[in-house]
Amino acid sequence: MFFEKYINAFTSSFFGMVNWTWRSITFDVPWYTNYFWGLIVISLIVWGLEIAFPWRKNQKIFRKDFWLDGFYMFFNFFLFAIAISGFYKVLEVLFSDLGIKTSSLTILDLSSLPNWLQLVLFFLVLDLVQWYTHMLLHKHPFLWQFHKIHHSVKEMGFAAHLRFHWMENVLYKPLKTFGVMILGGFEPEQAYLVHFFAITIGHLNHANIKITYGPLKYLLNNPVMHLYHHAYELPEGKKNGVNYGISLSVWDYIFKTNYIPEDSGKLPLGFKGDEEIPKSFFKQLTYGLRKSKP
Repeated sequence: MFFEKYINAFTSSFFGMVNWTWRSITFDVPWYTNYFWGLIVISLIVWGLEIAFPWRKNQKIFRKDFWLDGFYMFFNFFLFAIAISGFYKVLEVLFSDLGIKTSSLTILDLSSLPNWLQLVLFFLVLDLVQWYTHMLLHKHPFLWQFHKIHHSVKEMGFAAHLRFHWMENVLYKPLKTFGVMILGGFEPEQAYLVHFFAITIGHLNHANIKITYGPLKYLLNNPVMHLYHHAYELPEGKKNGVNYGISLSVWDYIFKTNYIPEDSGKLPLGFKGDEEIPKSFFKQLTYGLRKSKP
């Protein structure tokens, strides 16, 4: 009976995610929770901007690894989310059985605040958690092995946003959940605005478009800033990387990890040794889990 509870938790969560994804595909969920078609619409719009206003004009519309990155979008956003959902549910039940409650970690209870303030604080905390997680991916060799997949992109385009090793999901998800627990253990009613905004900013940051947002560049991450995060050559004294921002650039300016020497967009991308990264999706799945070449 003890293990049956965990098995039931796993299966109900897994098939629940499968059902929700199918209902999203068939337009059987509210539009503001339909991330399947939302992702497609945002992708088509940003790709259209790339085609109409290319920053690097010699880059092809169907750039290098275009289809690989396109597959990564749906794999990481949906297929892997389905596969891992059951495990997260089991952990949730386990924590409950161990007496670990959301209330014990809550620092700020959002429920008593105005809706707009709930949304702002939710966005700020999640983005800061992701900024810090991103920095860890660059700082620690074990984590960097997985993050190399994202940095193996040689030509930037919108779909490169979601090209990352599945192990990053394993790391990001618990830390983001921890951030939510700090804020009372729930998402604000309008949290879908935050999620769609984050997808859009992430797509734009990786797109072949030159946008800086003017004075707002000190607040919002942008394609010019993020391109230097993917630069092959890093500045002296910044061996672990620069410009770690996800949606916001402000954390980089606060913690002095910002770096934008110029904005031509003409710089090699990748990292030293990126030629060792497998070219196929299936070989990339196991990259970082096996011993790398010296």
